[in-house]
Amino acid sequence: MNQKLQITFPNSISVTIKREDLIHPIVSGNKFRKLKYNLLQAKTENKKTLLTFGGAFSNHIAAVAFAAKENGFQSIGIIRGDELIDKITQNPTLQFAQECGMQFEFVSREKYRLKNEFSFLEDLKLKFGDFFLIPEGGTNTLAIQGCEEILTNEDSKFDYICCAVGTGGTISGIINSALPYQKVLGFPALKGDFLQDEIRIFVQNKNWELITDYHFGGYGKINEDLVRFINRFYSDNQIPLDPIYTGKMVFGVMDLIQKNYFPAQSNILLIHTGGLQGIQGMNVKLKNKHLPIIAINV
Repeated sequence: MNQKLQITFPNSISVTIKREDLIHPIVSGNKFRKLKYNLLQAKTENKKTLLTFGGAFSNHIAAVAFAAKENGFQSIGIIRGDELIDKITQNPTLQFAQECGMQFEFVSREKYRLKNEFSFLEDLKLKFGDFFLIPEGGTNTLAIQGCEEILTNEDSKFDYICCAVGTGGTISGIINSALPYQKVLGFPALKGDFLQDEIRIFVQNKNWELITDYHFGGYGKINEDLVRFINRFYSDNQIPLDPIYTGKMVFGVMDLIQKNYFPAQSNILLIHTGGLQGIQGMNVKLKNKHLPIIAINV
């Protein structure tokens, strides 16, 4: 569903949000798109177990756990941070995944960096047996195929397509399906230039750019300005934004509009990639730091 913002922008600019977060109540947004063909492939290969990777508040972990349960798979989550092993009940994401039946393997951050190494994966096979591997964040060629379905014929009228960027899978699918006259802007949620190379693995088109000024200090980092923006945006538009991805992207687009980045009369589409389950966990962190919380009920 596309929802146009009822806001008067300078230079006759128009902004619309594609509500991918409404696709599914749990496996929403880009996670639904990324898992669609991975689940079909796992069934084709007669796999019984899905294994994947993620952090403490990972949207991907929550989505895989629920999707596995709903589709008759067992699930295993390799979780970054061995200090979390006795803190599951203090973590809304991990508790939800566990309630969906996901089995956890907590590893140190040092060991977690080896997640793509052959020897590490072979050790996991020895421990857990045969499984269907879904990468961290869900990004692989099957995920790109799913994300290529985000844009529809209805979206051909837009000049700019904007989305948050985590592992690069979602924007890669959007780049592949965008029309030649459309510019795709990605807003990374984490620091570093490595995403350029990750995205180029999956795309041929040149009609895209990463805007790297709105990560708010890195992955999972936010401040009071972002919290206030998310709360105000929800109050004004009744559209919830997550603090890790989409909130930063929408903040960035609004700031760029004020800075005259976009030409007059630009028609801009923002992709809402879901991730709202992360609000609960982020509010736990904000409360512990005695900071304002995100006042959105999801």
